[in-house]
Amino acid sequence: MAVTPAALALLTAGLLTACGTEAKPSEPAAQPKATATTTAGTPTPAASSAPAAVEAGGSLGGPGTVCDLPVSFTLAADWEPKAIKKADDPDLDELRHQGPATAVCEVDAKPAGNIGFLRVWTAPKDIRVRPALEGFVKAEHKTSDITYRDVKAGALAAVELTYTVRDFDGETVPKRAFAVATPQGPVIVHLGGFDAQEHRELLPAYELARTSLKLR
Repeated sequence: MAVTPAALALLTAGLLTACGTEAKPSEPAAQPKATATTTAGTPTPAASSAPAAVEAGGSLGGPGTVCDLPVSFTLAADWEPKAIKKADDPDLDELRHQGPATAVCEVDAKPAGNIGFLRVWTAPKDIRVRPALEGFVKAEHKTSDITYRDVKAGALAAVELTYTVRDFDGETVPKRAFAVATPQGPVIVHLGGFDAQEHRELLPAYELARTSLKLR
């Protein structure tokens, strides 16, 4: 089932738990270089510029944090994490699923002054990282310019997905996600923004999460 940002926002409004305050972690590592390929397999240049600086806030995924995840990573300052719980209504709970992935955590950028989210999704153990991303984006409507590249998430091998979607006004909005393998199955961290400008402004927080990610 395809999950629109609006639909998932409606779901999480009723299912999210409260969040706590974490100690400020160390600064993230620099962005690694990467080699990109499109869905057709044609090599494309990887981005060479480092992400803009962003102030680090708390950590997510470890003991005592809001979301119990197979990974942990650093959040940008003032971003608010909340767990996405299973709904009692099966039809409502279906909104948590996109392709093989299930939304388990959402980090809201609004307290930091932006409109958008980092969402963490998990997939079953029997699915590899790249197929998990392929199934994830296939389940979303009106996608184009789909590109995959091999990157690092912290010290871990990861696959990054970039693509665009068309919103209700016909405008093109960029999206981005990365996925890593864990003993519990693939974990996908996805960045969504209200529009292209919001997406650009949210990218430093996404890069902070990616470069600081660790297995638990």
